[in-house]
Amino acid sequence: MALRIGCAAPPGNSRNNKTGSWRVFKPIFNYEICTACGICQSLCPDACITLVNEQYTPDYAFCKGCGICANDCSTDAITMVLEEK
Repeated sequence: MALRIGCAAPPGNSRNNKTGSWRVFKPIFNYEICTACGICQSLCPDACITLVNEQYTPDYAFCKGCGICANDCSTDAITMVLEEK
């Protein structure tokens, strides 16, 4: 797929663009203290946090590592760690 001027991808292609490779920090979830409140999912700008087996889990293929989930977690169950490549 060729990108348009300004790097704007045509609508409907976001699932084809794995943006996780841009990440410098990644969120690590501590499920022992997570209350599954869903704040992380509702605030994630990339919509990459989903509920799997009653636990919120990030899809690292699309997570850009912005840290919003960790910053707003009320139980501090999410820690941002340096990505190892």
